[in-house]
Amino acid sequence: MRLVGWLVLALVCVVMLLSFYGFVIGSGRKSRKWFSERFSLEMFYTLLIMYSIFIIGFGMIYFILSFQGIILVEDGSLDPVNMIGSLIHSFYFSGVTLMTIGYGDITPVGIGRLVALIEALVGYVLPAAFVMRIVQNNQRDRQE
Repeated sequence: MRLVGWLVLALVCVVMLLSFYGFVIGSGRKSRKWFSERFSLEMFYTLLIMYSIFIIGFGMIYFILSFQGIILVEDGSLDPVNMIGSLIHSFYFSGVTLMTIGYGDITPVGIGRLVALIEALVGYVLPAAFVMRIVQNNQRDRQE
């Protein structure tokens, strides 16, 4: 079971990295602008999908790590949580961390702290990559 957990963890990480890479690099095709040059509904939907992928991906990482004995501590106590409760806590903590809100009601332990730092960094970098992508698309459209 431990090997399967780590393999799923690696697969989730690869999917997230490929999604982020595809978002930043793009497909090389001309992007359609639906409202104006400054706003692209397609880019907005892409950003929402990217955030969803990362929330679900990191949530799965926390959930898988909970089977490895690395858990999220709620309100400073190690209360036993069933599988559904652990899944809900994992997704909640992932969303709060990615959006860099960080309420502090759930705290990671062990390697989970490093994962939370990486997720918070992604939460900071993703909007910047979104803006960079819009600027690149606008410059490419002006050159063509």
